Amino acid sequence: MREFTDFEGAKLAILKGDQLVSILRDDTADIPFPNMWDFPGGGREKGESPEACALRELREELGLRLDEEALTYRRRYASGRQGEVVTWFFVAEVPDLDINRLRLGEEGQAWRMWDVSRYLRMANAVPNMKTRLAEYLEQRDAG
Repeated sequence: MREFTDFEGAKLAILKGDQLVSILRDDTADIPFPNMWDFPGGGREKGESPEACALRELREELGLRLDEEALTYRRRYASGRQGEVVTWFFVAEVPDLDINRLRLGEEGQAWRMWDVSRYLRMANAVPNMKTRLAEYLEQRDAG
């Protein structure tokens, strides 16, 4: 198995038509973006691929299991002066998503379905996730 060491974590936007699954982050000072709406995802565990990381976090945070083939968009992001912080952003469009099967895990305060356009305007959504989602939608709608 190939070991991936060049990234720190992954996030996954789950779309059901024009609706988006989002998680309200915990309201604690020791995490980035406390009490803001975010996408499922988190830090990489040793040896995980970016896809495996995103899908594991999705299972842990919402109890939802998806196959890697469900990931219809993937993009690597590097930040910092030398690009030292690398994360991945994925999108899965799941038109038949049964939201009654979603269950909040041990992290986060709540989950919710949002209208995508509303999420993109929200002041209390994680800014870089709004940007990444908007980039994806722009590419999808242009193609």
